[in-house]
Amino acid sequence: MTINTSSSNTSTTDITVVKRDGSIEPYDGYEIARSIEEAACGLDDSVTRATQIQSDLEITLFDKITTTQLDEAVIQVALGNVKDDPAFDQIAAHLLIKTLYKAVLGDGVHRTTVRDRHRERFAGYLRAGVDAGLLDHRLVELFDLDRLASALDPDRDDLLHYIGAQTMRTRYMITDHERRPLEVPQFFWMRVAMGLTLNETDPTPVAISLYDKMSRLEYLAAGSTLVNAGTAYSQLSNCFVMQAEDDIDHIAKSIRDVMWITKGTGGIGFSVSKLRSEGSPIRSNNTTSTGPIPFMHTIDSTLRAVSRGGKKFGALCFYLENWHLDFPQFLDLRQNSGDPYRRTRTANTAVWISDEFMKRVENDQDWYLFDPLEVGDLVELHGADFSRRYAEYVDMAECGEIKRFTRIRAREQWRSILISLQTTSHPWLTWKDTINTRALNNNTGAIHLSNLCTEICLPQDRDNISVCNLASVNLSKHLVWAKQQAQVDWKRLAESTRLAVRQLDNLIDITISSVPESERSNELNRAVGLGLMGFTDVIERLGISYESEEAYDLIDKLTEFVSWHAIDASADLARERGAYANFAGSRWSQGLVPVDTLDELQADRDTPVEVDRTTRLDWDSLRTKVKGGIRNATLMAIAPTASIGLVAGTTPGLDPQFSQLFSRATSAGKFLEVNRNLVRDLVERGLWDDVKDDLLRAQGDLSKISGVPRDLKEIYRTSFQLSPYAYLNVAARAQKWIDQAISRNIYLASRDVGEMVDLYSTAWRMGVKTTYYLHMMPRHTAEQSTVKINKAEQLRTGDAESERSGGRRGFGGFARPASPSSPATEDRAPHAALQAENRTQLPVIEADAPRVTEHEGYDSEEVDGAYCPIDPQERLQCESCQ
Repeated sequence: MTINTSSSNTSTTDITVVKRDGSIEPYDGYEIARSIEEAACGLDDSVTRATQIQSDLEITLFDKITTTQLDEAVIQVALGNVKDDPAFDQIAAHLLIKTLYKAVLGDGVHRTTVRDRHRERFAGYLRAGVDAGLLDHRLVELFDLDRLASALDPDRDDLLHYIGAQTMRTRYMITDHERRPLEVPQFFWMRVAMGLTLNETDPTPVAISLYDKMSRLEYLAAGSTLVNAGTAYSQLSNCFVMQAEDDIDHIAKSIRDVMWITKGTGGIGFSVSKLRSEGSPIRSNNTTSTGPIPFMHTIDSTLRAVSRGGKKFGALCFYLENWHLDFPQFLDLRQNSGDPYRRTRTANTAVWISDEFMKRVENDQDWYLFDPLEVGDLVELHGADFSRRYAEYVDMAECGEIKRFTRIRAREQWRSILISLQTTSHPWLTWKDTINTRALNNNTGAIHLSNLCTEICLPQDRDNISVCNLASVNLSKHLVWAKQQAQVDWKRLAESTRLAVRQLDNLIDITISSVPESERSNELNRAVGLGLMGFTDVIERLGISYESEEAYDLIDKLTEFVSWHAIDASADLARERGAYANFAGSRWSQGLVPVDTLDELQADRDTPVEVDRTTRLDWDSLRTKVKGGIRNATLMAIAPTASIGLVAGTTPGLDPQFSQLFSRATSAGKFLEVNRNLVRDLVERGLWDDVKDDLLRAQGDLSKISGVPRDLKEIYRTSFQLSPYAYLNVAARAQKWIDQAISRNIYLASRDVGEMVDLYSTAWRMGVKTTYYLHMMPRHTAEQSTVKINKAEQLRTGDAESERSGGRRGFGGFARPASPSSPATEDRAPHAALQAENRTQLPVIEADAPRVTEHEGYDSEEVDGAYCPIDPQERLQCESCQ
């Protein structure tokens, strides 16, 4: 391919370029053309695309532009064309990666030489990193470096989208002390793989296996692991779960522990349920307690003080049981108004809810709030035992034997929780009895809280800060095409699952911790959390709507398969390496697996668990096998994967598509994202060129576009167009196979609190353990983006079905389903029509914007003229968890 640059060069003859060594040379259009040609190589219509970039680029040039500025200008021009053709994103990714090649491998790297350059420079990169104190010295001592170098495959760089490559560069790849890059993507993947095999007897072949899986994006280790694996500071764990005891020494130690864990990039769950309430007597000095709120504010300030090199604040979530006397103040922690010393601006909040409370809500009974000083054993009880003891304390309160209590209607507090959730996105709702009753690692004490992102369920006490270690299988990379149809490659999915479990078990032996209590918990329990991402990506490729029985059955089947192989792999590891120390006495040792605990939950709460119980695999043989030992106390947890999902180029966790076309704001800039699955389907039907401008004007809402077949509109419905009951069905079907929990986001268009009451009550009845962010549809969700639109043009109103929907009914245009298992799929919620002159409006996901909250009256804080429907705190903290 050759680009004719003669006509464009006549206008650039006076342009000079400042080289990296400070020399100045005339702008060479042919050199730039060759670079663009190479970046577009292999794409259909590559000449046309490269010519478009070359032409657009030369309009932006100025005299004495630096080579760095020139490289960035080419990338930005490519990105500017993504709205018309997503293939330009791949060109931009190639161009970005080539800048890394220049910095790390030297100038003159082309497709014909890049593989040799990787092999030549790999060992030197490792040795230089060790000499600089950046990499673990064992990387150059334990491995066959020539064999590893030969395994490097730079062709796999083509798998990265631009935002994935940029995320790797800015968040995960190592740099020198002057912030200059030291890694290219394949060096990065191999460094992580080596860092996770340091404990293997023969680490080289295992490192190559891990490298193959991660570099193909079939599964990814979690954020902290990607940052630190193979480095001189190998803090690889992701989630830390701790509880403050009700004494001043332990509170002070807990603050110290938060500082050290935060420094190591870990995300923290922190329970304050044991701390006595405000006004509670302190007998040692004849005073009264200030309650947990001021201590929470202190920890919140600590998170800001330990800011991880100025990149981001620490990330933590406070948990409190809702019978605590100070719970009303806890609900106000995230409000913007009020005493700033009784607010948290960085830390999140979650409520730890019992079955007893949910039953009292259903029966419209009273709910009593107590001081933990008087009812301290409630923190350690769950299920029927909690209910019995709680009833005793209620009787004691009514008889005057307990002095400090408050009585309210359970439904009043339930609505208060949900109103706070709607207006501040907090507290997240988590159910303590569902978690504890279904726990298989139930022999080491009660579980008092979840983690930062609500997917971890581990017990902890004064001597143990629970730790979990994460990785996620990318489901979308386990599809193969057979007979012109996508199918799941079950054999490869089993291989990915089993290798991921081994990698996670290795991590436990390799990671370091500055907190002895977390080190102890890691060693005794060896808890891991293998998750899934890319579910929506998969169902789109299979032609399935998120809100359908097909989707629910598929997530059920996929999660069962991954769970079976993860458990089996851990049992195999137990035979090779021994069972985890606390195995004896656990439900694992009794031959139980996650699905078995549904019956125990149903019996304990004496209320049906409304979830399909179908099984497909040979669980009986596995039950027998796990009786003989299992290597890890826990095996599965589905994290948000907001950051690593970008690297993997797939949809995060179990989440739906937010929009088919939107602007994503990150610390590296703003990027336009287009759903490539949708583009592929529209191209195959000959519709893309006809509808792409309309889709841009419609803010990525396919339901607004006339002429698009109904089946595509069903498949590509976005987060606020789906019934929220679809999210519960997906979560419940997956949860029955998962021993920990799921970071389950909920999206709502309706602001009716009564509808929220029904929704979250249904989540509890279906056995969902935890929920995460509640995303409310804002009144405006737009950012300006330049496109060619005539001022007189308006949005097409869409097909007759969209027109019939009129205003919203129930949840975002849906009639509330008659039963949670069969949500209605009738109507859509229309957006207001938009007009623009040379501009349209796109939904925006802000990653690094100020915290967006919704205040009384349901307004949203405006950020640079845009409204953010995705809580940016989630994006800021996601690398702490995953």
